[in-house]
Amino acid sequence: MPKQTRYRSRLRNSTTALLAVAALAFGLSGAAQAESVPLAPQTKLRVTVVQWMPTKGAYEQWTPLGGEFTVSEAGTIVLPVVGTIAVDSLDNAALAAKIADRLQQKIGLVSKPDTTVEVLEYPPIYVVGDVTTPGEHQFRTGLTVLQALALSGGELRTVDPGGSAGLVRLIGDLKEIENDMLRSTARLARLQAEMSGAKEIRFPQTPIETASDQTSADIFAQERILFTARGNELYRQTKSLGELRDLLTAEIGVLQEKIKTADDSIKSAESELASVSQLVEKGIVVASRKTDLERLLASYRTDRLDQVTAVMRARQGITEATRNIDGLRDKQQTDIAAELQTEQAKLEELTLKRNISQRLLLDTLAAPGAKVPGQQSTTSFAITRLDNGAPKQIEAQETTVLQPGDVVKVTYKQAPGSDRALSQVISGSGAVAAGASQ
Repeated sequence: MPKQTRYRSRLRNSTTALLAVAALAFGLSGAAQAESVPLAPQTKLRVTVVQWMPTKGAYEQWTPLGGEFTVSEAGTIVLPVVGTIAVDSLDNAALAAKIADRLQQKIGLVSKPDTTVEVLEYPPIYVVGDVTTPGEHQFRTGLTVLQALALSGGELRTVDPGGSAGLVRLIGDLKEIENDMLRSTARLARLQAEMSGAKEIRFPQTPIETASDQTSADIFAQERILFTARGNELYRQTKSLGELRDLLTAEIGVLQEKIKTADDSIKSAESELASVSQLVEKGIVVASRKTDLERLLASYRTDRLDQVTAVMRARQGITEATRNIDGLRDKQQTDIAAELQTEQAKLEELTLKRNISQRLLLDTLAAPGAKVPGQQSTTSFAITRLDNGAPKQIEAQETTVLQPGDVVKVTYKQAPGSDRALSQVISGSGAVAAGASQ
């Protein structure tokens, strides 16, 4: 190949290499400038140094002067030849310019070497507070507070997996307990009225504060119907036994009159028999006449015995009817006393279940992330950032751009008046406000 041709080929190759290296250097420098993010401690960097070599007609990379480095906690990096360089709040473009200046001074170059600084990995950010998954997350340029919140799973929600459906179910269970307490309270009032023999039930004015008027009216009406029915049943049974006793008393009176009549008949028959006996002895009257009178007297005496026996049976019936009447009342009192004990125990159990359900509902609604109808809430953000080695607190918004190493704290707050809204929700669910505050 002629010497001139070889020279042109070498020149063309050198020009191509020059353009490629220049493009690479410009691209890296442009990317560094575009990022413009302060280099926080623990940032991993790659430093590249190239220099134009006129004798070779090409750019040459100075590998010993570059390499990968990590910013120390003191905010410095240590480079060969250059030594320790304070990164401070520099971005990668400013750091590259600073390294080039130091190299020019150290080596005594006429012009600054082309230096680029590429960020390999930023230190992570940390999200803590009222979030679903607190912890560290990889940083990227342009990351905002709202995006960091999304990386952490959003605001903390301690409501059960059923979400709103689970909350509605919990409220419904509490409402059912309250209604059962209302029924139990009304039943106790009815039993106490039956025990004392009252003619009507005196229900408590507000046995359950959150029960609706219609619910209370329906339950009270049912208890009044039962009270009337049971009272009527007892009255009918007592009246029936009383009428039986009166009937037996009247029967005894009739039997006693018959006994008096029988006594008179017996006395008359005995007198007549005595007269006939004398006549028979004298032979005036035949003996058959005496025999007939004796038979008639025996019949009178037998009838009298039957009547006396009937009186005894009637008196026994009166005693049994009286005993049955007293037994009805005693049985009613015994049954009512047993029902009272059972109902009081049930009411105590329902009260305990209500208190537990109220506390569970309060804890669920008051938990971070729980959304209560009518309740206003806010989420605040604070950033802890190192400033000259010292932590600094910064109030932030959702659109605030984060820097590497930032610690974002998320705090869920209830707005003023939310306690009132929470009480209204609990009251609407059937929980008693007084009990909920205990």
